[in-house]
Amino acid sequence: MSDLVLPDQRLLEQDLAKPEFRCPSIEGRWRLMAVRWPHVLIAVSAAPRLNSPPEYGFRFQCLGYRQTPATCQPWDLENNCPLPFARWPMGKSIVPSVFRPTWKNGECLYLPCDRMSIEGHPKWVTEHAGRLWDTCRGLICYLEQLHELLNQADYSGTTGS
Repeated sequence: MSDLVLPDQRLLEQDLAKPEFRCPSIEGRWRLMAVRWPHVLIAVSAAPRLNSPPEYGFRFQCLGYRQTPATCQPWDLENNCPLPFARWPMGKSIVPSVFRPTWKNGECLYLPCDRMSIEGHPKWVTEHAGRLWDTCRGLICYLEQLHELLNQADYSGTTGS
């Protein structure tokens, strides 16, 4: 068995140790649950809503990290499987445009920073420049967007609530 750490894995580990990741974690915006290379599991806090969880789990696939954007899927942290669609975050307009179970079979979120979603959207590079994957910030840029979505007035809770 080898203790070899791949360069992309090392970059991820470095980012998870940075103040830009740790400070929001201390503030309760998100928390690292596990790293099972090439995946990292992170819970992101959500605004209180009736019959909805205080946080949502996400599984990020990080192969090629930081040069290649991560892809992310809502994750059931307790059962270690994709989050059932009935438990996905919901909202009036913005949140459901991102959390779309029908988009790529629920394997990713409809965000410009997502590896799978950016494919086929060349206009996003100019239309959503501030929401693209940032190779200098890595996972932080994705987590900030998730936290923002789950803590804005548009977020109404869980789909099934």
